[in-house]
Amino acid sequence: MGDSTDARTPDGPAPDPAPRVPAGRYGAAVFRPDQEGEDARIDLGALAYDDMTLARLRALGAGPGVRCLELGAGTGSVARRLLTEAGVAGVLAVDRDVRFLASRPQPGLVTLEADLTDPAFDPGRFDLVHARFVLMHLPEREHLISRFAGMLAPGGVLVLGDAVDLTGAAAPATPYTRAVRAMWRGLRDTIGTDVTWTPRYPELLRAAGLEAVAAEIHVPPLVPGSPISRFWAGTWERARAAMTATGLVDDAELDAAIAFLDSPGCAALSPGLITAWGRRAGDARAA
Repeated sequence: MGDSTDARTPDGPAPDPAPRVPAGRYGAAVFRPDQEGEDARIDLGALAYDDMTLARLRALGAGPGVRCLELGAGTGSVARRLLTEAGVAGVLAVDRDVRFLASRPQPGLVTLEADLTDPAFDPGRFDLVHARFVLMHLPEREHLISRFAGMLAPGGVLVLGDAVDLTGAAAPATPYTRAVRAMWRGLRDTIGTDVTWTPRYPELLRAAGLEAVAAEIHVPPLVPGSPISRFWAGTWERARAAMTATGLVDDAELDAAIAFLDSPGCAALSPGLITAWGRRAGDARAA
């Protein structure tokens, strides 16, 4: 596999080299929305995580009268379920490319094409602000968390979710774990994705001035044919060039990892979803 052996030690992967300056960003260098099937790939992730996300949002008060802001809305699965199942007053769904949102209009769903990192981005104040699998792909994360907290109405809640890596040194060295490690490093090098900081979410939400901070982790089971297994297979195909460029896997090993996901012998942990939340002080009824 070329020089890939230089990137490993007998006990697992060698420490990551110094990060490269990313060459692009999400939706441009990889995971382009104009690529055939990208909306279906996103929807597979939604099938794996939406039930847990909706349960948490409803437990935090999403319901009639609540005004919601969905950041990095993707295909809009969370936004639509907030309207149809939680009965919220309305959802403003924001993304850099709203083609998937616009293709499925729904009463109460308003779309806005915008860059969340633009200093001029200020969509208003909301009772619920939610972003999932967004901040892990963006620079200046701590600054953005503070900005998102500033979009809360009094008593409003900010809910943030991102990936948490479970392929540490204790995980066995298999084609699957090498593929996961190659994915994180490859995406870091190409678009700046970083999941090493996500366990700090509770600390960062407190630093943003929020109260009643808490967090949880959900790990969907890797079952052959399941949405999460199909999601990772599709993700690795799209990120193949970035992953093999790391030297941690070659094409044959990546093919073996994808086949493993759909095999009866699959026994591994998927990357998890860490969800953290905090509430702005004040009485929402006074807003």
